[in-house]
Amino acid sequence: MSAAPLEVAEIFRRYRDAYEQQVGRFSATEQRVVHDVTSCRTADLGGHLYVCDQCGVITERYNSCRNRHCPKCQKLERERWLEKRQQELLPVPYFHLVFTVPHELNPLFLTDPKTLYNLLFRTAADTLLTIAGDPKHLGARIGFLEVLHSWGQRLDLHPHLHVIVPGGGLSPDGQRWIASRRDFFLPVKVLSRVFRGKFLDEVKKMARQGQPVFPRRLDPRREPSAYQCWLDELYGAPWVVYSKPPFGGAERGLQYLARYTHRVAISHDRLQRLDNDRVVFDWKDYRDDSKVKVMSLEAVEFLRRFLMHVLPSGFHRIRYYGLFANRHRAANLERCRYLLGVVGETTTEPEAAANDEPSEMESWEERMLRLTGIDPTLCPA
Repeated sequence: MSAAPLEVAEIFRRYRDAYEQQVGRFSATEQRVVHDVTSCRTADLGGHLYVCDQCGVITERYNSCRNRHCPKCQKLERERWLEKRQQELLPVPYFHLVFTVPHELNPLFLTDPKTLYNLLFRTAADTLLTIAGDPKHLGARIGFLEVLHSWGQRLDLHPHLHVIVPGGGLSPDGQRWIASRRDFFLPVKVLSRVFRGKFLDEVKKMARQGQPVFPRRLDPRREPSAYQCWLDELYGAPWVVYSKPPFGGAERGLQYLARYTHRVAISHDRLQRLDNDRVVFDWKDYRDDSKVKVMSLEAVEFLRRFLMHVLPSGFHRIRYYGLFANRHRAANLERCRYLLGVVGETTTEPEAAANDEPSEMESWEERMLRLTGIDPTLCPA
């Protein structure tokens, strides 16, 4: 019989004590993640007994933890989210943009992740809204969603945003739909410069206000020369805004985005083995023609990198801006459809758009079957 596939939960079970001895105690948020991941689909969370009405076989099914950092618990949540967004698609090309910050900013993201991730969301959104609204470029009010990822393929810190935006927007007076070119949305060099300027202006403002987002070695009050040298490096470093070719259609674009919305730092299918206290896993080297390579990390270091991507409690990693902001999304979508000549479409009510809770009339088993085609009540015999 082949060995069971390696899971993140097993690595935590074996090495969480070693982690606390070598790295330090888990924070309250990290402790919750460790508990949930190691308890997911085990007797610790309880479960149900299913009895087949044909052959009488009894099957135990344990409950899921539903923690957003758990590699086991994302499929149904992703399908639920996808179902909601499918109701909001417009019949236009959709573009995929990626906003990335230089690695020189990593010390700030590690010191105060909530403040810096919020800043990343806000400045990327302000950049898009500003440039799209400029008559020299598109001259339209646009809507888009942003998805935060904090990791690279090797589990290192790599904060970046995936942005999905329709190719066009409403005219300032709301009377026309202004379409972008089908193969071009906005100039990425302009986006990069504006993004850099907005982000670093906010960093300098935090420095003037003495906000505790700077590590000691970069603290502008303690180490002003080191801070200024670091700031100069940031102005000279590349700020990458990448625009991928437009999707073949809105539906295809949404399916593609769904691969990003509910990801965790590493999926189980990338884990190879646990060997001599080292975790061996696959990673894709995008700088080498996307070749799949193998990496080995000490188990404690693997856990440290995994936990580095645990988001602050209550933090929203998917956000909506412009025409898609929650409060006015339904009305804006209705206006866009009217101007695009779409007939017979219905929009999601604002309350439903902001609250993606499952229907009380539908069990999770029924929802799983409807959205994924998987029947969790099917007898294994």
